[in-house]
Amino acid sequence: MNNSMQIIQGGMGAGVSSWRLAHAVSALGQLGVVSGTALDQILARRLQDGDPGGHMRRALDRFPARALADRVYQTYFSEGGKAERVPYKLAPMPVKNCPPELQELILVANFVEVFLAREGHANPVGINYLEKIQIPHLPALYGALLAGVDYVLVGAGIPLKFPEAIDRLIRHEPATYPFSVTGAHEGENFDLTFVPGDYVSQPLEPLARPRFLAIVSSNVLATMLAKKLAGRIDGFIVEGPPAGGHNAPPRGRLQTDEQGSVVFGERDQVDVEKIRSLGLPFWLAGGYGSPEKLREALAAGAAGVQVGTAFAYCEESGFRADYKRTILDQVAAGRARVSTDGLASPTNFPFKVVRVADTLSEPEVYAARPRICDLGFLREAYRTTNGDVGYRCPAEPVNVFVGKGGKREETVGRKCICNALLAAVGEPQHRKGNLEEKGIVTSGDGLPEVLRFIPPDRLAYRAADVVAVLLGTKPPSVREREAVSAASSE
Repeated sequence: MNNSMQIIQGGMGAGVSSWRLAHAVSALGQLGVVSGTALDQILARRLQDGDPGGHMRRALDRFPARALADRVYQTYFSEGGKAERVPYKLAPMPVKNCPPELQELILVANFVEVFLAREGHANPVGINYLEKIQIPHLPALYGALLAGVDYVLVGAGIPLKFPEAIDRLIRHEPATYPFSVTGAHEGENFDLTFVPGDYVSQPLEPLARPRFLAIVSSNVLATMLAKKLAGRIDGFIVEGPPAGGHNAPPRGRLQTDEQGSVVFGERDQVDVEKIRSLGLPFWLAGGYGSPEKLREALAAGAAGVQVGTAFAYCEESGFRADYKRTILDQVAAGRARVSTDGLASPTNFPFKVVRVADTLSEPEVYAARPRICDLGFLREAYRTTNGDVGYRCPAEPVNVFVGKGGKREETVGRKCICNALLAAVGEPQHRKGNLEEKGIVTSGDGLPEVLRFIPPDRLAYRAADVVAVLLGTKPPSVREREAVSAASSE
C-alpha cells in the first residue's frame, strides 16, 4: 500500500466525483476516486449530449469487446448533442433480471469512468459503490476491474460479499451477490448473478486484484467485517456524521433541532482505538478536511483521511458551475447552510442538503414537482403475494406506493434523489409541459471551511489547492495548475 497516500478523495454523489476529479487527485499522488453511482445513466446522457471532447468514444474504443461498446454508442450517441428541451432517452430501470442491454451499459459505463481517471498517469484510482444499490454491483464491478481499478470502496450497507465477488470476477468467473428483498420468506434465494463470458469473450488473463476498503460508521460493523468477511479486506474508511450525502441513522431515539435537522450524539461517534486494534489500515472521514484534522488522524494511528466536501466545490468536480459559484458566494458571505434532512432520501437514511435557490432544498420547488420515479436506483425491492419481486419508492406517486403495500406516512417529504442528483451535475431530465428536473446539493458540515482552499485572487480553486493545503506543501504555481488541468481534460 502506498504509504504516502494520506488523502482519499471522497466518492461523492452521481457524477460529482467524476473521472476528471479523480484523475486530477490521482495525478497529484493521492487517491482519486470515481463515484460508481448511476454511471449507466450518466454515460447515456453524456453520449446524447454529443460527447463533448470525444472522451467517451476514446474510452469505449479501449473496451475489450468492441462490438458491445459500439452497440452502446450507437444506441445513445447524438451527433452534435440533442436539442436543449428534448428529453433524454432513458436506460431501462434496474430490476433483478436486468435485460442484456442494461447489463452492457452498466459494464461499459464503469469501464469508461475508471479508464479515463487512470489515463496518462501511473498512480492508483478507486471507485466508490453504495452497497444498498445492489442490482448493478456485478456488471459495474466487472467493468471497473477490466479498466484496472486499484481500489474498491463500499459503504451504505454491509458489504460482506463484495470481496468474494471481486475474487471471482478477476478470474472472469460467474459471480453472485445477495439481493435484499423485503418480506422474503426463509429459504428463498434472490441472489443476483453475472456471467462475464456472456459479455466479454473468454478466456482472458486474470486481472489484478484491487484493494478493498469498507466504509463504516460503527465499531460493531468494522469488527464484524474484519472477522466475518468472505474474502480479503484491506482497510476501513471510518465515516462520521459530519460527512455529506447519506449518513448512517443516529443510534437511539431520533431527535431533530429547531430547524428540523437530525441530531447526532455521543453514541454515533466511533472509538478510533477499537478500530486501530483490528490491525488494518484506516482513514478517518467526516469533518477531516483540514490540515489540523489530518495531523490529528495520523497521530491517532490512521493512514490518513477521506475528504469529500473540499473536493466537491473545486473546479474539477462534476457539480454544475452555477451551483458551485452560488455556494462559494454563500460561504464567503457566511450564509451557507447545511442541514441533515431525515426525510429527503427514499432510503430512510438521513441525507445532508445545502440550501440553494431553485433546488429541491426549497419547499416550494419540491411541492411544484410532480411525483415521478423513472430511474429507480433507490427503489425498495419487495416480495409480492405471488412470490415475485416488485419495486416501490416512497418518492413515487403516493397512491402507486400505497398500492404496492407501502405506508402513506412514509411518502411525506420524500424527494426523488435520483433525478435531482443527475440534475445537479448538469444532466437534468426535461419533461412534457416544459418541466426541467431541479437539482439537489449535498455537502458535509465542513462546507464553511472550504474558504481555506481558495487563493486570494479569485473565488474558485482546484484539486491541487486542496491537496497542497491539507499536506502543508507549497501551493502549485500557475504553470503546475495548468499542467494538471490539461492532463485531467485530455
